[in-house]
Amino acid sequence: MANRIPRVPVREQEAKVRATNFEEVCYGYDEKEAVLEASRCLNCKNPRCVGACPVNVKIPAFISRVAAGDFSGAAAVIAEDSSLPAVCGRVCPQETQCEGSCILGVKAEPVAIGKLERFVADWTRENGGLEPVKAEPNGHRVAIVGSGPAGLACASDLAKLGYDVTVFEALHRPGGVLEYGIPEFRLPKDKVVAAEIAQVKALGVKIETNVVVGRTVTIDSLQDEEGFEAVFVGSGAGLPKVMGIPGENLNGVFSANEFLTRNNLMKAYRDDYMTPIHTGSKVVVVGGGNVAMDAARTALRLGAHTTIVYRRTEKELPARLEEVHHAKEEGIEFAMLTNPVEVLGDEKGWVRAVKCIRMELGEPDESGRRSPVPVAGSEFEIETDTVIMSLGTSPNPLIAKTTGGLETNRRGCLVADESGVTTRQGVFAGGDAVTGAATVILAMGAGRKAAAAIHEYIGGNCKRLIFD
Repeated sequence: MANRIPRVPVREQEAKVRATNFEEVCYGYDEKEAVLEASRCLNCKNPRCVGACPVNVKIPAFISRVAAGDFSGAAAVIAEDSSLPAVCGRVCPQETQCEGSCILGVKAEPVAIGKLERFVADWTRENGGLEPVKAEPNGHRVAIVGSGPAGLACASDLAKLGYDVTVFEALHRPGGVLEYGIPEFRLPKDKVVAAEIAQVKALGVKIETNVVVGRTVTIDSLQDEEGFEAVFVGSGAGLPKVMGIPGENLNGVFSANEFLTRNNLMKAYRDDYMTPIHTGSKVVVVGGGNVAMDAARTALRLGAHTTIVYRRTEKELPARLEEVHHAKEEGIEFAMLTNPVEVLGDEKGWVRAVKCIRMELGEPDESGRRSPVPVAGSEFEIETDTVIMSLGTSPNPLIAKTTGGLETNRRGCLVADESGVTTRQGVFAGGDAVTGAATVILAMGAGRKAAAAIHEYIGGNCKRLIFD
């Protein structure tokens, strides 16, 4: 029986080897492995996995085609709902979404949905790709702010409906967080990100880089002067948060956002680029999310002994279990129940150590997690050359400040309803710009919902959808 077949393991680089390079950690399935794993799917009549997917990929349908060896057919099924399958197959938190809802997971291991999606996407790319189907133009124009997962998903859906879509990207390469935030060893840029963006462009989507909305152009000018009937804001959340502790302005203190951007987008890890970054021999990363894991594993590959400092226990780490597992395998140390109180510097203004305090868990906070409480008199120092603060991010306030009628909440996020409708007529928003830093797939889901709302808005003769 299908459910008696054990989950097919995925091949990976050996830990000691991959800790010294930026090549992709996971090798993925080959054809034989993919077919075998796909045969485990029960093809449920009421598949919970589909409902748990933010973009509602028809998971049993594509997996059944993989099981039959019809990889092109599987790709066509995925393409109905996802424009970034190779990305999602690599970075989605499947364990808490589709795979977390798989019925096989009740008594055994769930189907490896993410690895199968990755296989299909990679196989399709290596075998010529899907032929894009361009829709007949409908005569309407839509502007997209940001070329990250939310913007790309919104642009794809609108292009398939016949809209003339232009995406405006502030950086010199499209992709948003896919390009600047996620390291090469988790998400290859040219092989995967650029290739999937090319598929989006093949639908007719135009992407203009080096355009800072709020400076180069404004939403007012896009609407009033350039004739865009609707604007979707998917500008992400790139503004780093800080702890506000003494010494945070010393040389050698980075936000994770800056550190990863300089490595991923500016190629600091490559000898053939004139954009190096200072790490020294010891690095401390503050935080416990996926971004903290990315920063720590990047620092390790740059040659530094790396320690992750987190104020709760390992059980409360918000990072994916796979990322924590990989980090441990590679030799990264974890200092749990530890919180920085000061960054200490030398006479030249460079970091020399982090002063920390031991923590213990008290009562649950608003998130349901037990709140960390300092242990009096437990201060100690960790010697380090570099400190990377991975404390989350918030949206850049530039767009809100330069756009009248566009409201934000107390966290600086754009106010929008579940469909992406904002408080400004004809402006929609989704992804991290609305929720704060979240996942790639949630941003894509928001982009798709906004595309549907924009279609209704324009198709309904621009009827007012602003919520109260």
